[in-house]
Amino acid sequence: MITDNKILFLCTGNYYRSRFSEHFFNAQAQRLNWWADSRALAIKQGFNNVGAISPYALEGLKVRGITVPENERLPLQAIDADFKMADKIIVLDESEHRPLMEKHFPQWTNVVEYWMIHDIYQTYPSVALRQMEQQLTQLIESLII
Repeated sequence: MITDNKILFLCTGNYYRSRFSEHFFNAQAQRLNWWADSRALAIKQGFNNVGAISPYALEGLKVRGITVPENERLPLQAIDADFKMADKIIVLDESEHRPLMEKHFPQWTNVVEYWMIHDIYQTYPSVALRQMEQQLTQLIESLII
């Protein structure tokens, strides 16, 4: 029996970067024995977020031919069980998220993989989405081998 391997993508509010990564990965890696999920490290910091997923993530997915279900779930806060159930954990911005990891999930701080994809207040969405796409494509290719 083939079992699925799970990747967990984490960002601050589970609204933009982690959601784009989850949907992009799942759409592109359908042939693999992997699937992705995503969570927030500090969901309360996303108090300005409206709806289930960022319009930037939605548009970025749309231009890449990926549709998001109309009944898309709302952002979810990470809990310890999410880390335990994942085979690989990727935190999307080390400079922003390492302090949140140390504060909320210190036992996992040095177990996760950190990327450097900044939020919209530091990097234009078009740039960040392209960076995520490149990182995700490399990740998928590494899992094929």
